[in-house]
Amino acid sequence: MGQIAFLLIGSESVRQRWFVMAGLGAFLAAAGGFLILDAQDGETLFPNGVLGFVFLLEGLFAILTALAGQVGVSRTISALKAAGLIVIGGLIIRYPDANTYILTVLFSAAFAIDGATRIGTASIVRFRNWRLVVAWGIFELMLALVIAADWPIPRAKNIHFCVGLLLLFSGWVLIRMSLMIRSLEPEAAILTLPMFGARAWYDHAPVLLGDDPHPKSSEAMVVRVWTPVGSADVANRRVVMDRYIAALDRNGTISTGHAALDLPPDVYISHYPAQEIEQSAGAFMNALRATADNDIPGRFQPSYEVERANWCDADAEVAFRNFNARRLRAFWIGYRQENTYNLTNRNCSVAVASALDAALEGTLASPYPWLRLLRLMCNPDLWVAAAIRAHAETMTWTPGLVLDYA
Repeated sequence: MGQIAFLLIGSESVRQRWFVMAGLGAFLAAAGGFLILDAQDGETLFPNGVLGFVFLLEGLFAILTALAGQVGVSRTISALKAAGLIVIGGLIIRYPDANTYILTVLFSAAFAIDGATRIGTASIVRFRNWRLVVAWGIFELMLALVIAADWPIPRAKNIHFCVGLLLLFSGWVLIRMSLMIRSLEPEAAILTLPMFGARAWYDHAPVLLGDDPHPKSSEAMVVRVWTPVGSADVANRRVVMDRYIAALDRNGTISTGHAALDLPPDVYISHYPAQEIEQSAGAFMNALRATADNDIPGRFQPSYEVERANWCDADAEVAFRNFNARRLRAFWIGYRQENTYNLTNRNCSVAVASALDAALEGTLASPYPWLRLLRLMCNPDLWVAAAIRAHAETMTWTPGLVLDYA
């Protein structure tokens, strides 16, 4: 979530006050380390009931996420997550010492499920640095075993241990981010920082030199999405699969949908494979790996008019008025130098999501960046966007994810 917040605020607003972020990170890391150490002996300075408010607050944010524009299954999943967090927080507050076993099972299951999911998706897609993701997943599985085994952390102190880990990791991220922003050149995009480079999607992040030769755009930037269901004749609906991954039409062909970004008159980002990928179920599974052997030549559509004439109208659109057209053009100039297409690493949705990030950098810049950051952290839409981005980074961007992200 911090990535998106700092992307919107921009590095220029934060660079001169980087030490504030570093100080906050150091405080959180110290607090987390203290809680972890405090959990290893028999006495704790912070009662479980106090820490229960952390889960309660997380649950309230999850409720806001569910109400912030989500529909259907997405809202149901967010609502269930919120209910679970609130129940856990309520149990900790009401019965701080009487739910040790239940909380141990919940914490252990959460780490185990997340770790197994990371290992599974990374092993299938095999994007750059996928082994690090697998290693992190293994660490989560080991952490689940430690929590369940009642050693070396006493079971009664699992709450302190888990909250401490959360604070320690958050503090480390803030310290790392502050040091990166301090050393970032003014001309470079914040997207060039390593924290955005896990999937190499921002290798073409803009570097701006000199004045902008283009006048300020009066046109809206429009994200156009052809959902898998909207662009195919689908017989049997599978709500989550159909929206976020792919749909199976009546002929047994897989439809993945499409995404494009349009800024008239000179920017239209629509990345296609030069030759249609075989869309049978077996071929589709083989193409999921983000390795170089699945790279194929691609092509760029010239305009929305040409695309709709050759195919069909997009069934969803999102328009933006507040964006940086110069950064968008700079990104597009770099991206289109290479037409390589990869189903899970350099597809149409990856191009659109990356271009959208480039165009929105610094759009919420403020002379008071920390107040802006606080407001953003309380914005449920940002929590939704962060969850979507995290999912995309573990698998890939799809038209459905791009639509929700936009």
